[in-house]
Amino acid sequence: MRHDKMINESNNESHVRFHAARKSTWVSVVVNCFLTLGQIITGIFSGSQGLIADGIHSLSDLIADFVVIVANNKSKKEPDEDHNYGHFRYENGASLILGSLLFIVGLGMLWSAINKIHNPDTIPQVHIIALWVALIALVFKELLFRYMLAVATRVKSSMLVANAWHARSDAASSLVVALGIIGNLLGFKFLDPVAALIVGLIVAKMGYSFMSDSLHDLMDKAVDSDTEKEIQSTLLATEGVLGVHDFKTRKVGDLIIVDVHLDIDSHLSVKEGHDIAVNARKRVLENHRVLNVMTHVDPYCNSSNQ
Repeated sequence: MRHDKMINESNNESHVRFHAARKSTWVSVVVNCFLTLGQIITGIFSGSQGLIADGIHSLSDLIADFVVIVANNKSKKEPDEDHNYGHFRYENGASLILGSLLFIVGLGMLWSAINKIHNPDTIPQVHIIALWVALIALVFKELLFRYMLAVATRVKSSMLVANAWHARSDAASSLVVALGIIGNLLGFKFLDPVAALIVGLIVAKMGYSFMSDSLHDLMDKAVDSDTEKEIQSTLLATEGVLGVHDFKTRKVGDLIIVDVHLDIDSHLSVKEGHDIAVNARKRVLENHRVLNVMTHVDPYCNSSNQ
């Protein structure tokens, strides 16, 4: 009964995460649709390269949102014959795509801005409407970031955290673009492409960070040392567990798979040792974001008792 309750709680948590992700992502889709159109169209007619770059960044957000929607639906699928551990790693794959997208968009912005800076005669005078659109975009992007990060933190989803910070990078870029447009309006025309250059650097750096983290997760990088210590403490606090060794972890989506050898009193029966290992596994599943714990029981001989 206790095991069934644990499974039901896990399924309920997965259900909550799925719907929270879908709702927050669709909110982002709607916001980014309006921002993309407004920024790119206004940027073209006002002559602001920075605003156009910001609009392209918003477009990348929109594409990223659809990637998240697809990954969120895929990761919810139950385990099957080909995917015994489920489909949680669709989330890691989505984070990798999001990071790659940010990195490529950032490099494109850098290339365009550098060309403008090398050819200052081609930099037009920006119309003031570009400033108003940049400020409006800044407000909406910051509000969107705060909303999405709150949802991501509540459901503990690294994929949603990545998408939320993607929105924050847009907010930061809008601030830089607004400052560049102000400089252009004051007569320093080169500041608009400089703003686009800074936006490109921000986007590329953030993209590289997400891409690197998700790639490491897909290559079975261990979780952070603090989390590992917490799981080990739970195992050691289980009655009958005298020690742990060969402790290994890897991520599957936002969950963790644990492999561990447990030291059990060698004088106990096979059944007693098995029951201790089962209890240790249950405690870890109940107290940590762990998908599965694979245990191996090793007989422990205390020389003082021999």
